[in-house]
Amino acid sequence: MTAGPPPRRPVAYRDETFLDSDDARPLRILAEYLEPMQAFRREGICDTIVFFGSARLAPDGPLGRYYEAARELAALVTTWSKNLPAHVHRYVVCTGGGGGIMEAANRGASEAGGMTIGLNIGLPYEQRPNPWITRELLFEFHYFFMRKLWFAYMARALVAFPGGFGTLDELFEVLTLI
Repeated sequence: MTAGPPPRRPVAYRDETFLDSDDARPLRILAEYLEPMQAFRREGICDTIVFFGSARLAPDGPLGRYYEAARELAALVTTWSKNLPAHVHRYVVCTGGGGGIMEAANRGASEAGGMTIGLNIGLPYEQRPNPWITRELLFEFHYFFMRKLWFAYMARALVAFPGGFGTLDELFEVLTLI
């Protein structure tokens, strides 16, 4: 019996076993940095207004007025921004991409005819992306710190609505960096 040539291994950047390993963690982190950067450059986005707030706040719940306030403010900001004389998209509404306040802000911006960003985090039993995010600007993060980087990197303003520990964590992270 003659042995044939050894089986070919895929190149490292196509080897899923390697890419899922601890050794490839820096590559996955770099990918979570480069993918949004490429999309923002492609779409001409340079400034954002970030909305933080509860993911569990329902529009028809006891605190529904905050949902409507976030929706209205995002629409006003988007309308104002679209009328600025610029060749790039300025002051694009950016949220964590989930429900509640995040959905309200994405919805208000979308209803005003603007693009809207969702920086979602992959958690097993938590939020799912809301339907108001511009599809090309929906990102799913594994690493919290990369998601926080993108919240802060292009932010020119931050709007904080009532929320829980996640909202406080994000808010104090940005305040600390300032």
